[in-house]
Amino acid sequence: MSNQGNRGGGRGRARGAGGPPRGGPSQGGPAAGGSPRGGTPQGGFRGGPPYRGDQSGPGRGRGRGEGSGQGTLSSAGGRGGGFQGGPPQGGTSTIYSPGTPALIDRQRNAAADQLVAAFKGLAISPERPLRPGYGTLGREITLRANFFPVKVPKGVVYEYKITISPNVVGGEKRRLFDLIEMQSQYQAHRNYIAHDRSERLVSAKKLPDPLSLRIPYFEDGEQGPRQGAKVYTVDITFQRDLDMRQLTEYLSGDVAQRDTDLAPILSALNIVLQQHPSHTGMRVGKNRYFFPTARGGIPIALGVEAWQGFFTSVRPAHNQLMVNVNVAMTAFYIPGNLADAMLAFQQNTRGGMPTAFARGIKVATSHLGYTRRYTVRDIGQSSARRTTFDCDGKIISVEQYMREKYRIQLRHADDLPVVNVGAKTPTYLPAEICNIIPGQPYGKLNEQETAQMIRHACQPPAVNANAIMSTGLRALGHHPAEAPLNGFGITIEPQMAVVPGRELPPPRVSYRSGAPRLQNGSWNILQSKFQKGGNLGMWWVLVVRDGPRDEFQGPNDPKLINFLKAFAQKCQDAGLTVPSPPQILSTPNLPRQSDRDRTRTGALQIIQKTIKDKLDATRGKPTFILVLLSGRDSFIYPGIKRIGDVLLGVQTVHMLLSKALKDRGQDQYFSNVALKVNAKLGGINHLLDRQDIGWLTDKKTMLVGMDVTHAGPKSIPGTPSIAAVVASIDDNFVQYPASLRPQETLTEMIQELRDMMVERLKLYEKMNRRLPERIIVFRDGVSEGQYDAVIREELPQILDAFKKVRQSPAYRPKLSIAICGKRHHARFYPTDSAFADRNGNTRPGTVVDRGVTEVYGFDFYLQAHAGLQGTVKATHYIVIYDENDLKADALQQGAHTQSYLYARATKAVSLIPPAYYADLACERGRFYINEFLNLGDDKASSTGSTRQDRDETKRRVFEDAKRAWGEGLHPDIRETMFYI
Repeated sequence: MSNQGNRGGGRGRARGAGGPPRGGPSQGGPAAGGSPRGGTPQGGFRGGPPYRGDQSGPGRGRGRGEGSGQGTLSSAGGRGGGFQGGPPQGGTSTIYSPGTPALIDRQRNAAADQLVAAFKGLAISPERPLRPGYGTLGREITLRANFFPVKVPKGVVYEYKITISPNVVGGEKRRLFDLIEMQSQYQAHRNYIAHDRSERLVSAKKLPDPLSLRIPYFEDGEQGPRQGAKVYTVDITFQRDLDMRQLTEYLSGDVAQRDTDLAPILSALNIVLQQHPSHTGMRVGKNRYFFPTARGGIPIALGVEAWQGFFTSVRPAHNQLMVNVNVAMTAFYIPGNLADAMLAFQQNTRGGMPTAFARGIKVATSHLGYTRRYTVRDIGQSSARRTTFDCDGKIISVEQYMREKYRIQLRHADDLPVVNVGAKTPTYLPAEICNIIPGQPYGKLNEQETAQMIRHACQPPAVNANAIMSTGLRALGHHPAEAPLNGFGITIEPQMAVVPGRELPPPRVSYRSGAPRLQNGSWNILQSKFQKGGNLGMWWVLVVRDGPRDEFQGPNDPKLINFLKAFAQKCQDAGLTVPSPPQILSTPNLPRQSDRDRTRTGALQIIQKTIKDKLDATRGKPTFILVLLSGRDSFIYPGIKRIGDVLLGVQTVHMLLSKALKDRGQDQYFSNVALKVNAKLGGINHLLDRQDIGWLTDKKTMLVGMDVTHAGPKSIPGTPSIAAVVASIDDNFVQYPASLRPQETLTEMIQELRDMMVERLKLYEKMNRRLPERIIVFRDGVSEGQYDAVIREELPQILDAFKKVRQSPAYRPKLSIAICGKRHHARFYPTDSAFADRNGNTRPGTVVDRGVTEVYGFDFYLQAHAGLQGTVKATHYIVIYDENDLKADALQQGAHTQSYLYARATKAVSLIPPAYYADLACERGRFYINEFLNLGDDKASSTGSTRQDRDETKRRVFEDAKRAWGEGLHPDIRETMFYI
């Protein structure tokens, strides 16, 4: 039914709702702390970035690795934020496989030591430096890792290219590969060939060349091709030999082989490993496989359920190829009749099934006499009875067409909208003849869905390890080996690798008064004062009256006065100077969100006017404005941040009254806000002992953090990405002001890095009256395949910044760049409960640089923080450029101790603070173009039908967003940690 003149119209294009930003309330949402997660004594001060997902801001799309854009979780483990009730008290941890001996291959370690010793006699380039040595600091421990040794044949694997004519895409291409595998020519070789269902095929034996197949196309459910069916020609032609000896020589540590491009060999092996699970399960992303069970998944939202699956990928290590296997969880659409799903939405939500939910769902119909698959493009604006189209010159409704053509009497002819399944020309189908196909991954999760997913994904390490061993290896076909592994002569040992690790000692944390005791990566600062307290000076309070609750009856409400006195007292107790009570402002009741004002522009204009009128009537700006919010809102909180950061140049700190007014936990909440206020005002919450930062203070050093965040599925196509660069300006490495820039959509490399670095260097020079001698960059958000791009595109900009900041005499500090990787699947399990926490996780300070790390490169896994829930995940640090001759112990212990300096926590966090701050700054930058990030569903109808139209619309959206960004940060806050 090709609609030439739909009288109901269709809705605009949009995808799934954006998930929550990375971080909890105090990382960007209005709640500054949240309720404590455990028994901190009343009056205690255990700050920290709260539990992730409790946030009102827009979702983020980082475009990198694990779970990006797929709602996929892999054994959750955060950045060490969230409130804890202190370290585990009593009890015994449950570790994985406690009675099984775990023996380290000492011979392999000795060979690795010899290899590193040989490196010392070589001329080492700063680009992709060789490993300078292995770390020795800390207590030695033995760990299991979710890596399994792989043995591969020493011969040749043959690579072929698959060419299909005419061109085929989407679901038809997937079906075509099913038909290819049915052909007798394919079946003759099926035990020793594997393909990626696209363009590559690998074989353990030579195939006829060329191998040409003619395949008449027919749908799943048809008995065979119909008369006049489309015929595809599939040619499989030889490309090259892949010599496995190259892999062996590389793994052995032959430096002459270091620059060997292993990507073709590793990807070929991955194709072989993934052939079996791609047939028995559902593939999501590159390396995740999910397997249906009779009991189905775990419901997490209307129409959505979570499935457990497994990640698998080969990884090179010294003298051993490994396969990394990890537990993963992904959201899937619940299969069933589409009309029933729509009715469920009508009964449980206002407005029925959102277009964002429906768009992209694959459905199957049988009204043609066979199974036909379609992709839902959007939900129509009218029912089957009221949606009409031109059928052979006659205007007819969808209901009438179904009755006359297929003798189908619709049950929901006028109470459900039709769905459009046309790729170019709208084609409308009644929902009740469409069935949601099983095994479809759901898109980006929203805040509530993410919270539900985390509940089920956060399993203790022993549970995840047992799932890998008892279910994962068999389901993936790794052990016992399933075809085509045995056809290629590949075997996988069914025991996890045992690797040496170390527990690094914690640093000494100091306050102006009081001596907190560190335990399990955290500390309590009851009776302690900040090292350097800021001055609240003239501070304001803004009561935002929004919603049905009215917690306070006006500026003179005794309840409000007492509330603010309690907060001021907490600040004073912590060491801040509080010279006077605040001036109190209040908005009138704000207009609610409406179809005419989805972004709440009217409410934000009232808030801005309230602040601006007060500024006009007052001499000077306040030191900061404490904003009291009744509830969460996707536009009010980000909008106030934009008003303060961009338009007026005033620091803002938010409290969520639903949490701040609770008697239980209020003291903790106030403490968390005081941490943020002090950092924003240039204070110092706590310091490390000088010995613990000695590796940074022997020369004037600047630490730099960099990150990029991308628009998500909920964003308008064309919305810019946001880049952030933060840099230290003091010798205590506490203050990190930031530079922000919008840049080309979905571009990972930082485009205006030179100018951002110049800004950071000039501020450093202003604060220190000299430029740094040494710069160490921690780059977040870069995948493994982009390391060379950082060297190729970002390194030259940094070097240009040195030239631009001072030409005579030439300024050229020594530079190092390390990547901080969190989107990996390496997990480490204690083998002794004496070195495990209560949940069976490894303890803070655990570092691994042997056994499963790079053969030649300088990398290590560091878990600086305590695992809060689920299976803890270390950060993978990889040095890709080094002029400072960094040593293993210095960088490993240095990154570990720096993780205790995060300004908003009284605990170690999992990511070194410069990189963490860059992430927070990116999130703040998203608020300045919040409308573009949140209204993709509303704006999609204007994106155009042709590629040229869509490209033009994206360009226009990008320019509009740049105009909304304006000059960016107001000059009055550019030298502060405004984003904290």
